[in-house]
Amino acid sequence: MARADKEMKAGKWNKKGLTGVELTGKTLGVIGLGKVGGIVVRVGKALDMTVLVYDPYVTEKKAEELSVRKCDLDTLLRESDFVSIHTPLTPETKNLIGLEKLRLMKKTARLINAARGGIVNEDALCEALKGGVIASAGLDVFEKEPLAADSKLRALENAVLTPHLGASTTEAQERVAEDIAKQFVEFFRDGVIRNAVNLPFRRT
Repeated sequence: MARADKEMKAGKWNKKGLTGVELTGKTLGVIGLGKVGGIVVRVGKALDMTVLVYDPYVTEKKAEELSVRKCDLDTLLRESDFVSIHTPLTPETKNLIGLEKLRLMKKTARLINAARGGIVNEDALCEALKGGVIASAGLDVFEKEPLAADSKLRALENAVLTPHLGASTTEAQERVAEDIAKQFVEFFRDGVIRNAVNLPFRRT
């Protein structure tokens, strides 16, 4: 725990104030069942968690294959002890989690967003965390990055914040470099370009 490390280095031994919660036996709600969401589901199952999934594009058959329960968003929020977001930011997911949705969650629930900033309304989240609507939140992404120095999130003891570190591993950076190198080879050898961000490309 970041707080435990900080307090230890400040010369404290505050065991009583650092009681956590177990994952085993709890309910995990996963919003978005893409590649990363699928990995989180497998981890949750390995920890003997009940896993709920909200993803309008996932079939019941796929949910059955993963031994998870597909449900609507409101049901997922009401029943989950932990909610983890793994969906892209689109017009449909912008401010997907606002105060109304947060109020559906258990007061003991934890919300994690390591997907994209803007999916969770930050003002609503601050209000929910201050008012005890939910227990805590972990955020790796923000609507505006870098996060403003005067952001209300920075003052909240029950919010854990990291500076968009989701892909900040040695292995991930090596894979990115390898993928870029492969794309250069495919372009100059075969005239193929992948992952274009503007228009489809055709080499003449």
